Amino acid sequence: MSGPDPGDVDDSSDNTGESSRHDPHDDRSDGTGDPDHGRAPSPDRNETSADATRQDGPDGAQGNAPARSERADSGDGATVSIEDDGVLRWFLKTNDDSAVLVRDVLGSVAIVVVVGLLLFAVSGIWPPLVAVESGSMEPNMEKGDLIFVVADDRFVGDDPAGETGVVTLEDGQDHEKFGKSGDVIIFKPNGNEFQTPVIHRAHFWVDEGENWVDTKADEEYVAGANCNEIQTCPATHDGFITKGDANPYYDQYQQGPGAQTDVVQPEWVTGKATFRIPWLGYVRLTFDSILGELVAPQPTIETVSSSLENGPGVSDEHVVAGGIGATGLAATGTGVAMAAGRFHRE
Repeated sequence: MSGPDPGDVDDSSDNTGESSRHDPHDDRSDGTGDPDHGRAPSPDRNETSADATRQDGPDGAQGNAPARSERADSGDGATVSIEDDGVLRWFLKTNDDSAVLVRDVLGSVAIVVVVGLLLFAVSGIWPPLVAVESGSMEPNMEKGDLIFVVADDRFVGDDPAGETGVVTLEDGQDHEKFGKSGDVIIFKPNGNEFQTPVIHRAHFWVDEGENWVDTKADEEYVAGANCNEIQTCPATHDGFITKGDANPYYDQYQQGPGAQTDVVQPEWVTGKATFRIPWLGYVRLTFDSILGELVAPQPTIETVSSSLENGPGVSDEHVVAGGIGATGLAATGTGVAMAAGRFHRE
């Protein structure tokens, strides 16, 4: 049995006797050491890489179409366009200054219209709001008050007069409106369509042919006159005797401040006052005084002077009453106040 020859030199050893070590990096440096060198790429690996490229993209977004959809859904108005999203979606989502302004105006107009329709549904008449301009009903109605008006057949109290929905001061001890018993009504003096309406309290009901001055009137409110001295007595038809709370005489006395009207027939009544909002009527009055009703001319409403303001026998000027119309829509910032009509009280 023979051992290795001492004179032989091992190829794997250097002159120092240490064996040479194989560095795997040396093989990869020229590509010949890669175990996969020369092999075709794996299809699975290529598909995975392609998917990652499609999902991530150069800017990390998950594809152009999904990214655009996400930005639009996030409310970024700068990314919407008429071509991609259509006119309606663009108008609702865009941050374009002109479109935003139009949206704001249309939104304000819609609010005014909705409020007006709701008020009309409750009141049953148009306009449902009127602004007070004079003092014939003070202190229970003040200049600048906004009054909500309803049809006379709504919110009827106990014991209304005749076949109407109006409760008079005489019969309305348990039916207080604006500081006193009885309804405050809006009516057309003498039934004249071309004369502006008046808002006064209904004091009592009279029947046709009744000598109401002697039977029901407070002589203070007729200046001590008798029926023969008053043109409207006896009554030529059924109806109401009316008076402004701040005026010294009945409207039917016709010899002092007041509506200068005959006995008010039920057909002449256009509504009843229900409640007031202090000061808000000034919005409508100021708006009309500035524009001079050039924006939307309105039908006039006649009212009568208060003795406290002008003295006996002096009439106030005619004024305007109207509904929302163009004036209300033009003043969308003032909302309900611009839905108001305006009236003058005698």
